[in-house]
Amino acid sequence: MALKITDATLNEVLATDKLVVIDFGAEWCGPCKMLSPIIDELAEEFKDKAVIGKVDIDENDDMAVKYGIRNIPQVLFIKNGELIEKLVGAHPKSAYVEKIEKLA
Repeated sequence: MALKITDATLNEVLATDKLVVIDFGAEWCGPCKMLSPIIDELAEEFKDKAVIGKVDIDENDDMAVKYGIRNIPQVLFIKNGELIEKLVGAHPKSAYVEKIEKLA
C-alpha cells in the first residue's frame, strides 16, 4: 500500500536517501482511479528501493502549487529533494517500473 502523503508530512518523506515517487491525483479523477492500484503494487514491489506515496490534490493544495501540478494523474520522481523526472497521465505499470529501476 502506498504511503499517504500530505502537506504536513512532505518534508519528512523527502528526508530519505531513497527515490521518492509521488502520485498526485483526486477522488473524482477517472484515470487516477485506474492508476491507484498500480501505485499500490509498486509501493510493495519497490519498498526497499523507493518511498512511494499518493497525494490527494484537493486536500493538499500547497504541494500541488509547489510542484506546479496542473494535470492529474501526475507522478513525480524526486531524489535528494530534487525533482528529477515526471510522468503526466496514466501509463502502463511497465513505464513506472522502468523509471524506478533507472532512477533508484
